[in-house]
Amino acid sequence: MTEPEDRKPVSDEASGAFVPVLPAGIAVGGDGESSVTSEFVIPAGLDVPATGVESESQTTSEFALPEGLAPPEPVPGDQEGSAFSTPRTYSVRHAPVAFTPPSGIPVVSLTKDVPWQDRMRTMLRMPVAERPAPEPPARAEGDTGPAVPRVLDLTLRIGELLLAGGEGAEDVEAAMFAVCRSFGLDRCEPTVTFTQLSITYQPSLVEDPVTASRIVRRRVTDYTRLAAVFLLVDDLSDLENAISLEEAYRRLAEIRRNRHPYPGWVLTGASGLLAGAASMLVGGGVVVFVAAALGAMLGDRLAWVCSGRGLPEFYQFLVAAMPPAAIGVALTVAHVDVAASAVITGGLFALLPGRALVAGVQDGLTGYYITASARLLEVMYLFVGIVVGVLLVLYFGVKLGAQLNPDAALGSAERPLWQLGASMLLSLTFAVLLQQERSTVLAVTLNGGVAWVVYGAMHDVGEISPVASTAVAAGVVGLFGQLLSRYRFASALPYTTAAIGPLLPGSATYFGLLAFAQNDVDAGLVSLTKAAALAMAIAIGVNLGSELFRLFLPGAARAGRKSAKRTRGF
Repeated sequence: MTEPEDRKPVSDEASGAFVPVLPAGIAVGGDGESSVTSEFVIPAGLDVPATGVESESQTTSEFALPEGLAPPEPVPGDQEGSAFSTPRTYSVRHAPVAFTPPSGIPVVSLTKDVPWQDRMRTMLRMPVAERPAPEPPARAEGDTGPAVPRVLDLTLRIGELLLAGGEGAEDVEAAMFAVCRSFGLDRCEPTVTFTQLSITYQPSLVEDPVTASRIVRRRVTDYTRLAAVFLLVDDLSDLENAISLEEAYRRLAEIRRNRHPYPGWVLTGASGLLAGAASMLVGGGVVVFVAAALGAMLGDRLAWVCSGRGLPEFYQFLVAAMPPAAIGVALTVAHVDVAASAVITGGLFALLPGRALVAGVQDGLTGYYITASARLLEVMYLFVGIVVGVLLVLYFGVKLGAQLNPDAALGSAERPLWQLGASMLLSLTFAVLLQQERSTVLAVTLNGGVAWVVYGAMHDVGEISPVASTAVAAGVVGLFGQLLSRYRFASALPYTTAAIGPLLPGSATYFGLLAFAQNDVDAGLVSLTKAAALAMAIAIGVNLGSELFRLFLPGAARAGRKSAKRTRGF
C-alpha cells in the first residue's frame, strides 16, 4: 500500500532530513505540533491592508458606509432595535421640511382671493403627500414655536363650538385644518363625527404621530357664537395677522363667556310670533294668529320646564307639540268658526327640526355618511316626538267629537301680500330663536321673503309641483346665503337656516297625522311621504345652491377642488 503523493516525505537537501508534507489546513506550531487553521488563511506573500484593529477579519454588510464617509454622531439613547426604527444615517431632529413623492407633486393654485373655507376644503380633499406645505416661519435661534399638544387642544375646542352650533362636518374639518396650518402644523388629519372630534399630527414620515380627541356632549343653538368662532378662524388663517397661541386662547375664552344676545322671554315671544305667522301662511286670520301664538308660547314654556328637569329632547318636543294641538281641538269642540287646522299647523312650524335636517343632508351629500346618519336619526327621533304629542291630542279630540276638516287650511293663494309679510315675519322670528346677530336679522328676513316669492310664483301661479317649487326656492336661499356669508367672511348657516322657515312642510305633516287619527292610513302615508319629500327638497336645494355658488365663484375653479370620495361608484 503506497501513500498519496501529497503525504510522501521529502528530503531536505541542505540537511538531509526528511520533512513531512501536511495536508491543506494543517500548520506546524511553534512547539512542533500541528494545529488546525482556516482554509481562508491569507497566503504568504500577500499584503493585507492595515485596519488599525488587532483582530480577525470581520464580514461587513453591503449597506455599510463607504470608506472615507464619516458616520453621523450617534444620538444618546437612540438604538436601532428593529427594521421599523429610525435609521442612524437619518437625523430626526433635523428632518427635512418636505419630501417629494415618487409620482411628483402636482401644481396647485390656491389664490388668496378665495375664502379660507374653500382653500382648506380643497387641501383636505388631497392626500397628505400632495398638499402644498407652507413656508416655515422665520424664528429666532432656540425658538421652536408653540407646543404641538396646545395647538391641537385649541383646534379641538374651536371644532367643538362649530359642531355644537350645527355646522356641517366638512366645514368643521376645514376650520380645524386652518387652525393647525396657521401654526405650522400642515401634516395633520382632522376627523369629525356626530359626537367626537379627533385630530392627528405627524411631523414627518419617520416620527410618531400625535393624536388628540374631544367629545361633544352638549349642543347649543347660538349663531352669534358661531359667527365669532368663524371670525377667529379667519383671523388665524390670514397670513398678515400674527395671532399668538395665547391670544387665540383668550379670544376663545371670551367667546365662551359671552351671553346669548336674546333673553328667555324674547325667545318665548319669538316662538309665538313664528307660529302665528305660519298659521297665516296656510290661510288663518287674526283669531287663528292669536290662538297659534298662545299655543306655541305655552308649549315653549313647558319644554323649558322639562329641560330644567333633565328630560331628553324627545319628551321636550312631545310636550311642546301638545298645547297648539289642544287649542285647535278646543276651538273645534267649542264650535268657534276658525280654521283649527291652521292653528295646529302653525304650532308645528315652530318645532320642525329644519336646521338639523339641512345639516344632515349636507353631510351625506359631501361624503360624511356616519355623521349624516346620526343627524338624520336625531331628526327622526325629534319628529317622532312631535308626532306622538300631536296624535295623542288629536286622538282624544276625535273621541270627543271634534270635527276636524282636512281642507280647512287650503285655498290660501288668494292673499299674496299677506303671505309675503307672514313669510318675512316667520324668517325674522326664526332668526331670533337661532340667537343670530342683530346685524344679520334683516338680511335673512329678506332672503326668506325672496324664497317665498319664488315658491309662490312657481307653485301658485305656474302650477308646478310643490316639491320642485320648494327645491328651487331652497336653492335660491342657499345661493344668496353663500353670497352674504362671503361678503361678511362668516358662516352661511345664519343666512340660510332661518330663510327656509316658510318652506318647511308643516301643513303636510299635520294632515298626515290627522288622517292617522281618523283611521285613514292610506291618506296619512301619502301626506307624510309628501312632507318627507318636501324636507329632502329643502335640504338638497340649499346644498345645491351653495355648491353652484362655489362652482362659479371667481378663483374657486382655480383652487382645484376635487370630488369628495369616489366617482361613478368605483
